[in-house]
Amino acid sequence: MSKIDGTREFKPVNIALLTVSDTRSLENDKSGKVLSERVSAAGHNVSAREIITDDKSLIEQQLRTWINDAEIDVVISTGGTGLTGRDVTPEAFEAVYEKSIPGFGELFRMLSYEKIKTSTIQSRATAGLAGGTYLFALPGSPGACKDGWDDILVHQLDSRFGPCNFVELMPRLKEK
Repeated sequence: MSKIDGTREFKPVNIALLTVSDTRSLENDKSGKVLSERVSAAGHNVSAREIITDDKSLIEQQLRTWINDAEIDVVISTGGTGLTGRDVTPEAFEAVYEKSIPGFGELFRMLSYEKIKTSTIQSRATAGLAGGTYLFALPGSPGACKDGWDDILVHQLDSRFGPCNFVELMPRLKEK
């Protein structure tokens, strides 16, 4: 049974938040705000927060900047995961992955199905690793961000969560 193990030490992680949108600003970025509030409430550090337009090369560039920043452990993005011509976030993420984490998108869609039924099929939520940094791409709605954080990431980014979590693997992510 999964649970928080009170004998383990909580280790806050440094998380960069990226909103992918042609129309959002910090003032009206509801999804970025949802993530920022939840990351902070969980005891983690919001190390950076940016808004980038739906441009694959710009998204890749920002991801590579954060992957190369030793102070950033995790990147979570919101937006650009749909099916329209401007939705290129999954392609940008996949271009930088060294390893994909396919179970993240699968689990996200399974949990989302319980709430929005077959509409979840339009989500291309994805996750992977690059340079020892975890990368997670969530859809752009506040509800999807709440679901992704509350149902998956809050647990996997908690060093006390058992039987296993992403944090305990961090010291070994760059092994060869």
